[in-house]
Amino acid sequence: MGRYILKRLLWMIPIILGVAVLVFTLMTFCPGDPAKINLGSTATEADYTAMREQLGLDRPFMTRLGNFLSDTFVKFDFGKSWSTGGDIKQEMLERLPRTMLLSTVTLFLAIVIGMPLGIVAAVKQNKWQDKLCMTIALTGVSIPNFWLSLLLILLFSVKLEWLPAMGIGSVRHYILPAMAGCVGNIATLARQTRSSMLDVIRSDYITTARAKGVKEFHVITRHALKNALIPIITVIGTYFGRMLGGAMILETIFSIPGMGMYIVGGVGSRDYPVVQTGSIFLAIVFSFSILLVDLIYAVVDPRIKAQYERRKGR
Repeated sequence: MGRYILKRLLWMIPIILGVAVLVFTLMTFCPGDPAKINLGSTATEADYTAMREQLGLDRPFMTRLGNFLSDTFVKFDFGKSWSTGGDIKQEMLERLPRTMLLSTVTLFLAIVIGMPLGIVAAVKQNKWQDKLCMTIALTGVSIPNFWLSLLLILLFSVKLEWLPAMGIGSVRHYILPAMAGCVGNIATLARQTRSSMLDVIRSDYITTARAKGVKEFHVITRHALKNALIPIITVIGTYFGRMLGGAMILETIFSIPGMGMYIVGGVGSRDYPVVQTGSIFLAIVFSFSILLVDLIYAVVDPRIKAQYERRKGR
């Protein structure tokens, strides 16, 4: 098992390097001059030239790419923001907990609501419960989260005045963003749970368990659900990494100063170091979430753990 983890960690190195090179290249050749954006339209051409030299934009592409990779992965120096002048590492550490909290709460809501919906739909296949759950899922997956966010603000903040519309300060500020972010995940998770449960429920060992007089609740929870968890865990694991990136939209709408809003601001101001560092961080988190999913496989399914042990024996 240890060799497998080490192998996966080593595979993360070329993936993260590839993301770094790709993001650096895209930011370099995207329209917009960082010097003009930072200095404004009232500066002279000499000021623009001096700013480009200060930022290192006058150097060849390969030279800047080499310096970027060396500073980031060898010296662990993420540089300073071109817009604010602040240390990027410190600014990311301040914003990271807010994004992690929002993503974790959103994922938790998706699990506690989406999985029961999928289980009920599978157990009550083709009945009104199944049709109701799948209608809810289809509706949820069809609603864009940015549009739902605006509706929630209009209803709960403007009309009813129950919850704050933006900013941070208390748990109440995260309720609307979490609600807007979890709807689509609930829908997809419910559909995946239903599909996985239907494949397992038709198995012979489920029929045998029922024939032996095992209670239906135990048949579903201890036998069917446990063996249907592999594809469900895959969806949950990939969602967490995706939600860290998808938080950009929610954080922008609800004015939450997290990682997403930080990166969006960097794109708008052509703040290359902010966008590049933020993208690398998201790639690392996503890679670790996939690794965690693989490790959970071994806990849920003993056959996978036995497969790892056989490889170790060889």
